Amino acid sequence: MNEQSPDFPEFNHETVPVWERLAGFWDDTIGEGNGFQDYLVEPYSEILLDLKPGERVLDIACGGGRFTRRMAAHGVSILAVDHSSIFLERARKRTVENADKIEYRVVNATDKNALLALGKKEFDAAVCTMALMDMASIEPMISALPELLKSGGRFVFSILHPSFHSGEVEFFAESGEKNGVFSQVSGVKVTKYSEPYHYLGEGILGQPEPQHYFHRPLNMIFRTCFKYGFVLDGLEEPQLPKELDTPKGNPLSWTKKRSIPPLMICRMRLAWRSTQGF
Repeated sequence: MNEQSPDFPEFNHETVPVWERLAGFWDDTIGEGNGFQDYLVEPYSEILLDLKPGERVLDIACGGGRFTRRMAAHGVSILAVDHSSIFLERARKRTVENADKIEYRVVNATDKNALLALGKKEFDAAVCTMALMDMASIEPMISALPELLKSGGRFVFSILHPSFHSGEVEFFAESGEKNGVFSQVSGVKVTKYSEPYHYLGEGILGQPEPQHYFHRPLNMIFRTCFKYGFVLDGLEEPQLPKELDTPKGNPLSWTKKRSIPPLMICRMRLAWRSTQGF
């Protein structure tokens, strides 16, 4: 069986300037959080990370540093990296509490050598929050992590759910009446999943320009992690809480599709030496 690459290296250098142009808008819009961050991404990432005071954490693609700052409150020290200097400038300005526990550096996660320069066997855990689907190449990062993490180290990542939330998914809402009772059903229609593909989209409606997305089916993401000695030992597919729904809310909103998870959070743990010689 020929394994298909999870990477799109031809886009590695295109994504950086796009995010330099989008970083300010994103930080202005959701720098203080949104429903996905507040109810799904950060709480469940914390559960899977299970941080202990004194641990050392590598935060990859930290953006404006919101989750970085939240992790620092647990008494861990953090090296937070991102390829956008604008995001990091915003992150430094927002970092007031626990500033002594956080260091920010400009590092492109598609550059394996740049990641390895951060320190071998330096980190107890690594986290990548809602960024893998934005990365043209993920294998350089995943292949570097076994050298960066201590024995038994864990890697927690969150992503848009590839099965239900990608460029080939359409939202729908249907309404009807039966025996005098009105009902409404919302869902998603999936037309493409198994093959990796690139597409342009808006992470925030109205952003100045579209961003690059890279769809990878779950087997491809996990197979890449398994290849470098990780095992999957934690998985969450959370849903937005029912109280966020309103009768007059947008019928296409994720609050109306509560049985379909919009994202997933995974914990991979180093369990054995891979065939790559680490």
